[in-house]
Amino acid sequence: MGRTWCTAAAALLLATIRVSAHHAFAAEYDENKLITVSGKVTGFKWTNPHAWLYVEGNDESGKTAAWSFEMGSPNGLLHRGWKRTDLEKGEQITVEGYHAKNSKNVANARTVTLPGGRKLFGGFQTTPGAPVK
Repeated sequence: MGRTWCTAAAALLLATIRVSAHHAFAAEYDENKLITVSGKVTGFKWTNPHAWLYVEGNDESGKTAAWSFEMGSPNGLLHRGWKRTDLEKGEQITVEGYHAKNSKNVANARTVTLPGGRKLFGGFQTTPGAPVK
């Protein structure tokens, strides 16, 4: 019985460490590098563990580039008012998010302004500014 309990406890501990590390905003994104990109949606993947939004657009400097925005889980997005069909290719949107520490055109989405002006939170539970549960 003791060995089974130790094995179960170790498995639970490893699973917890893996999940918390996976969702660690601070490990990949810089809270001090908020960026805004306005442009056209080139893709929206509603996938686990995180949705991804792809935008061809301009940042604050006016530079046009392809951007990838990591978002929260589909379930988390649903609870914040998102629908899988909210974004279509070619739609004009604005995304505010936190730039990746590796300085590539990757960011963690915070606020997404949809074509009609509706704003939705798009980040993780650990993204700064996340709505309280």
